[in-house]
Amino acid sequence: MSLDYTSLLLAVGFSAACLGLTLFGMWLTARSEKFLLTWAVSLFFVVSDIFAYDAYIDMPGRLLGVLTLALLLLGFSIMLGAAYQFRTGDSPMPRTIFGCVSLVVTLPPMALGYDGLAFMFENLFAALLLFATAREYWKGREEAPALTIGITALYSATAASFALCALVLALDGKLALGHAPSNWAEELSLIIVIASMTGIGALSLALNQGRLARHHRHNALTDPLTGLLNRRALFDLHGNAPVGAFTAVVVFDLDNFKAINDEFGHAAGDEVLRIFAGELAGNLRPSDVAARMGGEEFALVIKRALPETVEAAAEAIRTGFATRQIKTETGSFMCTVSAGFAFGAKEGLSFDKVLSAADRALYDAKRGGRNRVNASKYRRAS
Repeated sequence: MSLDYTSLLLAVGFSAACLGLTLFGMWLTARSEKFLLTWAVSLFFVVSDIFAYDAYIDMPGRLLGVLTLALLLLGFSIMLGAAYQFRTGDSPMPRTIFGCVSLVVTLPPMALGYDGLAFMFENLFAALLLFATAREYWKGREEAPALTIGITALYSATAASFALCALVLALDGKLALGHAPSNWAEELSLIIVIASMTGIGALSLALNQGRLARHHRHNALTDPLTGLLNRRALFDLHGNAPVGAFTAVVVFDLDNFKAINDEFGHAAGDEVLRIFAGELAGNLRPSDVAARMGGEEFALVIKRALPETVEAAAEAIRTGFATRQIKTETGSFMCTVSAGFAFGAKEGLSFDKVLSAADRALYDAKRGGRNRVNASKYRRAS
């Protein structure tokens, strides 16, 4: 083995170690992003493989050969699991275990002294695992197309370099080498790995930062208890746009909610809020927007609708919620909701004005006996 090859090998190890430490550091500051830890673990195995392989170059042996093959394929299997975990949020174990099947095929030839065949299998399975990793990113490309397509291309290029190494060994036809493979494909593969790892690291970090930014924005605009939009998000969507004649705002308020908290406890009150939010979300059309305004008050914006349509939608939510049996440790009960709605105008009205009109209609419903839907005067904001 030449010094140049050893230098390339150590450069790969250094790059992988730096990327692994970066990923681990990022995981420490964002523990919810578990794929970062999984990916860092995969790179730990890859770096360990590089040191083991460097030792194998100097002192070829079956035991050291088995170790280096196992470390690389295990590292790539975990890397596949990390990509799946990044895309889906699910456990990486199924993909990792599936990738580890490659060990069953690769390790026996090395243990029996057929190192040429073993290295051919190692490169082949490494290529397949990297192509599978690229496929995971390709399947998740809608999240950030430019970044994920770039990562897909780099993983695919790395996979192709391993496939080329396998092909060169297959064409050589030697089942037993007695030393580490030494050919132009191996050196080319290391160069591609160095370039790809740098690009994959940079693109992946940018992809994760974008995801974290979107996650923080989502949290800022979402009510954590019900999963609905919050007041801020509702005003971000509709606060600056005039409300037309065929757009309605419906305001809901749970009846006697304070009494529920006093009698059954705040945990029961939270469950009531979640149940009503589910009833509200279950009656939405794709164009409708629902939000929790705060406390026990909710709002619904319905576009392209007539008064009869809005009233029927609000009634469906009201009656559906009134039939729900809410069970607690201290007993079960039922709850009702009151609602008021108002429309915009042909010339367009401010969202605040329409919301205020819907609020007044809601209070009329409360004064009228609760558990009812009330329209604003003339069924439009005034």
